Formats: sequence, C-alpha cells, structure tokens
Amino acid sequence: MKVVTIVGARPQFIKAFAVSRVLRTEHDEVIVHTGQHYDKELSDVFFEELGIPEPKYNLGVGSNSHGRQTAAMLEGIEKIIKTEEPDIVLLYGDTNSTLAGAIAASKIDPLVAHVEAGLRSYNREMPEEINRVLTDHASDLLFPPSESAADTLEQEGVTEGVHVVGDVMNDAILWAQDIAEDESDVLDRIGVEDHNFILSTVHRAGNTDDPDRLKSIVDALSNTPLPVVLPVHPRTKNRLREYGMWKQATSELEVIDPVAYLDFVRLIDASERVATDSGGVQKEAFYLNTPCVTMRDETEWVETVESGWNVLVGADQELIEEALQMSWNPKKNPSPYGNGNAATKILDVLTKQITEQTTNDS
Repeated sequence: MKVVTIVGARPQFIKAFAVSRVLRTEHDEVIVHTGQHYDKELSDVFFEELGIPEPKYNLGVGSNSHGRQTAAMLEGIEKIIKTEEPDIVLLYGDTNSTLAGAIAASKIDPLVAHVEAGLRSYNREMPEEINRVLTDHASDLLFPPSESAADTLEQEGVTEGVHVVGDVMNDAILWAQDIAEDESDVLDRIGVEDHNFILSTVHRAGNTDDPDRLKSIVDALSNTPLPVVLPVHPRTKNRLREYGMWKQATSELEVIDPVAYLDFVRLIDASERVATDSGGVQKEAFYLNTPCVTMRDETEWVETVESGWNVLVGADQELIEEALQMSWNPKKNPSPYGNGNAATKILDVLTKQITEQTTNDS
C-alpha cells in the first residue's frame, strides 16, 4: 500500500508522526509538506525531534491570502499525486493544506482519508470550519475522534466509510509525556517553576488580526498573578508590533520563541493552567490533565468543555482574568477520544480497504 501524506502546520506534523510510525513498518509513505508553516521552529524542528523522515516534497507556499495559498497547494499536490500514483491520500485536521489535498485527490484516483473528521465549531466565519466541512464531504474514508463527531457526519448525510478511531494526538502525547519530563530543560531555560506559571498561545486570525480582541487578551494575560509564558507565533509577533502592543507584551509576559514539541509538552504538563485559542492545545492540555481557558467563542472539542476541563471565554478581558484566577478542580478526566491507539486503528482500516479493493479489481 502506498500512501501520500499531506501536512503543512505544526499540529499536522504531530498527528502524522503518530500514524507514520506504525504505517511505515509495512507500507510505503510519501510525505508532502506544503510549507504552510515555513518558520523553522514551527516546521523543520518537529520532523527532526519526532524522527519523521524528511518530506519528499516541500511546496514552500509560505504565507498568502487563503485563495492564493490554497491554489498554490492545489496545483502542487495534483502534480505529486499524478507522479506518485498512491492508493490513498491521507489528510489531517482543518488547514488550507487539508482542503487542497482533498480537492486535488478527489478529482483523481486515490482514496481520500481524513483524520479528525466530523468536528464542527458551527462558526462559518472561521476558515478552518469551511475546510473541515468541505474535506469531510470530499473524503472516502473518515476517521472521527469521537462518537459525537461521527453523529455530526451522520446528520450531514455522511455515513459511508466512517470509522470512529479516537484521536491520534492522544497517541502522540502518551509517547511524549514521560520523555519530555526526563529530557526537556525548558523550565530551567525560561526560569519558571513547576505548576507555578500559566502557558498561553495566541495565533488565530480572529484574535490576532482584530486589535481590540488582541488588546483584551494581552491586558488579561498581563493582569494574572502567576507568570505567563507566551511562545509567540510569527503572525502574533507581527500584529503585536503593528498595533503597538509589543512593548507591553514583552515587559508583562515571558515572551519566548516557538519551542520544539517535547519542550511544549513539558510546558503544558508543568503549567498551572493553559490559556489558548488553539484547537490542538486544548486537547493536549486535556490529555495532560491541565485545566484550559480557551480564548474563543466556540470549540470543536466540545467534550473538553462538557467534562469541566475547558472553559470558553472568547476575547473578553474580564472573563479571561476570572478564568485564569478562579479555583478550579475538574472532575476525573474521561476518555472520549480513545485510549491512545488511534493510529493502529487507522492503519487497520486503510489496509483492509486497499486489500478489498485490490481483490475486487482482480
């Protein structure tokens, strides 16, 4: 079986790692990096640290408008699929790379497989929401991480090829947690103490490109009693400077460059709580039993909120400050996203599908 894997952003590298390490034991995988995240600390370092083979192709699309970026990816991916002739094109998440891969592959021959299918925020103003919906409806094999995600697909009329497998990021966290605790010295490098700081990430365009929302977030983070560590995304850094907030951020917060995966896992695990607008970080905090404050108005990971480990506060300064300072003792963490064997389940489905298809063709 030959698989072309499309990735382009940090969370996808982590998800692909979980699947690739089981996939490559018996099958042929070609990794395509679209270059959507082109900063070394958001890209190359993850391949190096996780032991993912260097991508055979790097499209190097970089930053651009959604239309131009997706179009460049679509053109490049289509050429690669025609050259490689894979059995399956494997997609992750909800980025422009995901959508481009789905469109390109669905119009040629390979099966389209989508990991993290069925997730919805029900906010069509989010580009990621459009990417999720379109990718799901273009895919042949869909791997929702939870039963509720599968129910969403059914409500949209997608019932064929749906397999609930759990979340591959849980696989990755289980692998990384103990290694990060033993090997990472990031707490010493930054100068923070275990469970005595808050970790924050801010990168979504809805927050960074709106000066009022970004100001509310920076002010709230600046008013917390614990130190706040902020690995700053390139987009966020540019907006903080553009809006005249860089001085406040760097004087009130522990602003650091993006860190490698194991360092980041260690920061989540060691933090008192997390404040983020990232979907992936919400889950990573959940798996590591770290309470999470989500600076968005909605989340596709509804189970984290329902279980009491995550709270939605939008970009409201008062709500953010309250959530970062309130006494918080969530109940026992459930396991709505599986037990850390999602990658093996995905591989089993892919192998069975191609075997059956080959048998039918002969």
